[in-house]
Amino acid sequence: MIKRQSLKRSAAFVLCLTVVTGLTACSSGGFPAFGPKRGDASPFAPGVNMRKDAEDGVEVAHRLMAAGEYELAIRAFNRAALATELNAEILSGLGSANLGLGRLGQAEKLLREAVAKDSTQPEVWNNLGVVLMERGKLAEANLTFRKAYALDNGESDAIRDNLRLALAKTENSATIQNQEDDYKLVRRGSGDFLIRSVP
Repeated sequence: MIKRQSLKRSAAFVLCLTVVTGLTACSSGGFPAFGPKRGDASPFAPGVNMRKDAEDGVEVAHRLMAAGEYELAIRAFNRAALATELNAEILSGLGSANLGLGRLGQAEKLLREAVAKDSTQPEVWNNLGVVLMERGKLAEANLTFRKAYALDNGESDAIRDNLRLALAKTENSATIQNQEDDYKLVRRGSGDFLIRSVP
């Protein structure tokens, strides 16, 4: 008898709790929304803004170059090439990134392709000159830097400094061995990258 009364009380309590819960949910306030309030700082990542223009892939690659992230820069340049075309700027960027990784043969091949695509850009000639200097091709490097300097009309400090270093190294090549010079890679527009001699 006692057990039956206890069961009836339990059932009545559960029923009462269910009714109260249902009334609370139907009230104007309702249950609070799951997660943080709008005014709170959300711990979750924001959604993707589909209306905003995507970041330029080549610019992203140049930023990675400036940060010394050459492998990531190569991936970014490759994605940019798929999105647009494999133009001289992208080829030059790929060559410069490979130079940063010490892949001199690949860097030279890509930069020669860049020059073949667009021979009017002093930045590309400059970067090819840097690779040729790193490979010990001093005579061709000097001619390449001269070409870059002429196309640039002497406006770029980086190209002028590279030409000066190349000429000095050529003149002193018989007496100075293993001299470490810092040559600058130049990209189209503003900014240049310093690439130290590859060991």
